[in-house]
Amino acid sequence: MNVQEILNRTDRFASDAGCQITKVDADHAVAEMTVTPRHLNGANVCQGGALFTLADLAIAALMNARGQLTVGISNSIMFVSSAQSGDHLVAEAVTVCDHHKIPSVEVRVTNQDGRLICHVTGVGYRKSVALPDFDAHEKD
Repeated sequence: MNVQEILNRTDRFASDAGCQITKVDADHAVAEMTVTPRHLNGANVCQGGALFTLADLAIAALMNARGQLTVGISNSIMFVSSAQSGDHLVAEAVTVCDHHKIPSVEVRVTNQDGRLICHVTGVGYRKSVALPDFDAHEKD
């Protein structure tokens, strides 16, 4: 399986939150979700944890794209504007540094109009084991 299939199947928290990886290659990953009433906080806007979950899924896809198990060690999120119920959100992750042990990525989460909702930076730790079920011969 490729990393998109693996994470869409095994990241149950992100899946339960309505997040799905839609694209992965060596330097770019995309995850998407639509904001529903279950994502809203007390201010009636998308809860920050839902936004973070979406961005974190894109980070995981990109950092694990080559099949080497990579886990997050530090993430930072900056909220720029609110997402509303019905908004379709896209988290686009790009590689900042593809270090062999400590990779870093940046994620921009935007809505269907291209408005920036939040910006996330992520740092990971690459372990010396393969991502379970990853097929290195399958093209992502």
